[in-house]
Amino acid sequence: MSTVRTIYGDLSGVEFRTLYSNGKTDGCLVTEANSLTTPYGTLVPQYEAEDMGRRTVKPMYFYKDGALKSIALQSQTMLKTTVGPIPAELVTFHKNGSIKRIFPLDGKLSGFWSWKNEFALATSLFFRSPVGNLAAKVIGLQFYESGALKSITLWPGQTLTIDTPMGAVTVRKGLAFYESGAIRSFGPLKKMDIPTPIGIISSYDNEPNGIHGDVNSVQLAEDGSIEALSTVDHAIHVSASGGAAELFHPGVKNNVCGDERKVSIPMKVRFEKRQVIFHDNPKFSFDIEAYRFEVRMMDAVTKEPMYSCSE
Repeated sequence: MSTVRTIYGDLSGVEFRTLYSNGKTDGCLVTEANSLTTPYGTLVPQYEAEDMGRRTVKPMYFYKDGALKSIALQSQTMLKTTVGPIPAELVTFHKNGSIKRIFPLDGKLSGFWSWKNEFALATSLFFRSPVGNLAAKVIGLQFYESGALKSITLWPGQTLTIDTPMGAVTVRKGLAFYESGAIRSFGPLKKMDIPTPIGIISSYDNEPNGIHGDVNSVQLAEDGSIEALSTVDHAIHVSASGGAAELFHPGVKNNVCGDERKVSIPMKVRFEKRQVIFHDNPKFSFDIEAYRFEVRMMDAVTKEPMYSCSE
C-alpha cells in the first residue's frame, strides 16, 4: 500500500492505481478511511462495502492534471450545490473542478438487488431549478461547468409538473435545460399533441426505462420552438410533386419478457433548417418547401412495455 497526493489532500491505504504517462494518478482504490476537502464539503472515498445493496469498492478516478474525476463515497454525504444541498453516494466532476453529476444512490443492481430495492431507499429531494422549486425522487442530477443545472433523471413512477412553452406539462423520466435555463427536452407522462411545421404530431416515448434524462422525447430549441420529438402514434407520408412518395412510421418489436405482447419502437422526427429528418438519419431528410407531408394515425396494434417481467 502507498500514499497518493491529490489537490484535495493525501490518500493513504492505496491498494491499486494506474498512472498516466505524466506520472499522475488515473485511478486508485483505498482500503482505509480518508477525508478529502473540496468546495462542496468533506468527501470520504468508499473503502469498504457496508451492506449487500452497495457495489463492491469502486476506484476513484482523476484527470491528468490531478483534478478529481469521479468518487464513490463511503456513505451518503450532503453536498453544497447551486440548486441547494443534495445527498450523494457517487459524484463526477468536470475538468475545472465543478460538479458534473450527482447520484444520491449508487446501488449494486443484480438478481438480488433490483431497482425497486434501490427505489425504496430513495428519498424525495427538494431543489431549485430554472422552472422553479421542485421535489421528487431522482436517480441523478447533471450540471454544466458553470454550475447551471443541465438535467434531472427521475426514478420510474416519479413525475414533475412544469410550465413549458407549450403550457403546463407533467413529465416523467427526465427534464433537461440549456445553460441559459430554457427547457431543452422533457418526457411527457401522457401522449401530447405537438404543433410542428408539418402538422400536429402526438409525442410520447413508450419506453419507461432510461439511464438518464439528458435527452427526452420532446426536444426544444432555445427559443421554445419544437426541434425534435418521438412518436408511437403517427406515421408521416412524404410525397413530391413528381409522384414519388415514402411512408415513415414507428416500428414494432416483441416484448422483452417473451410473451405475445408487441410494443412500438418510437419514431424520431427532427426539424432542422427547414428540413424534416426521420430516425436521425441524413438519408431521410426532406425540404419542407419541396415536399408534401401528411400526418397519419397508426393502427393500435401494440401495448405499453413493462418495467419488469414480474409485473
